[in-house]
Amino acid sequence: MHFGDRIAQAIAAYGPLCIGLDPHEGRIPALFGAGLAGIEAFFEAVLHRARGTCGIIKPQIAFFERHGPDGLALLARLCARAKALGYLVLLDAKRGDIGSTASAYAHAYLGPEAWLECDAITVNPYMGMDTLEPFLNAAGDHGKGVIVLVRTSNPGAADFEDWQHDGMPLYMQIAQTLAPFAHERRGPRTGWSSLMIVAGATAPAEARRLRAVLPHCPFLVPGYGAQGASAAEAMAASRDGQGVVVNSSRAVLYPDGAEQARSARAWERLFDAALRRAQDELRAAAG
Repeated sequence: MHFGDRIAQAIAAYGPLCIGLDPHEGRIPALFGAGLAGIEAFFEAVLHRARGTCGIIKPQIAFFERHGPDGLALLARLCARAKALGYLVLLDAKRGDIGSTASAYAHAYLGPEAWLECDAITVNPYMGMDTLEPFLNAAGDHGKGVIVLVRTSNPGAADFEDWQHDGMPLYMQIAQTLAPFAHERRGPRTGWSSLMIVAGATAPAEARRLRAVLPHCPFLVPGYGAQGASAAEAMAASRDGQGVVVNSSRAVLYPDGAEQARSARAWERLFDAALRRAQDELRAAAG
C-alpha cells in the first residue's frame, strides 16, 4: 500500500499518536535490566503493550548510535520486530547530503536491501532539492515515505527557519518548493502524500500556514507533552482528524513513578495510563 494511505489507515485505526523510542539514560526502570539488554527488554515490552492501541513508532537513531555497532544492531532488531507487529516505523535520522552520498543513505534505509527496515526517514533540506531527490526516488520505487524538516519544535528553530526573504519566512519557501512534489505523490486511496513534513507543535500558527500550502502532506508533529505543547496545538493542522502524526516519547515512555516500578504489572499500569491519557487528549483535540 502507498505510504500516505498507510499513514491515513493507521491514524483512522489507532489515532494520531506516535510513540518515540528514545532510550534516555537512567530513565528505563531497573526491573528491565541494565545496558543494551535492558533497553531491548524495555522496548520489547513497550511494543507489545502498545500494540492495538498505537500504530506508529519513531525511533531516534542517535540514542542507539551512541552505543556503537551493538546499539545499531539493536535498533535494527527493534524496527524489524515493530514491523512484524504491524507498526509503521518512522526513523528519525535527519539525513541530508549530496549526490552519491544521498543515494547511499537513501538505499541504506529505504531500498530493497536496507540494513534497517523502516517505512520513512527524516531528512534535512538545507543543502537543496538535489539532496532530497534520491530519497524521494527510493521512496517512490519501494512504497516508502520521506519526512522533510520544515518548521521544527526546538526553541532555536526561529534562528534560521523564520528568516525572511522577499517577505516570506524560509520555512514557507521550503514548503512552497515541496508542494508540487507532495502533490505528485498522493496516495490512490486517500489522497495523502508519501512526502511528509515536520511541523512542531510549539508553532501551531505556522503549522496552519503550512497546511494551506501543503494540503495533502501528512505532518509529523514533535513538541507535544514534555516539550510543553498542548494536544490542541499539536493537532492544529489536522483535517477532520487526519493528516497529523503526533510524536510523544518521554511523556508516554517515562511517566511519573515508572522508574521506581518494582514489578512488570506495576510498570504496565503506569505505562497504560500514560498511553491512554495521550490518546484521549489527542482524539479530543481532533474533534
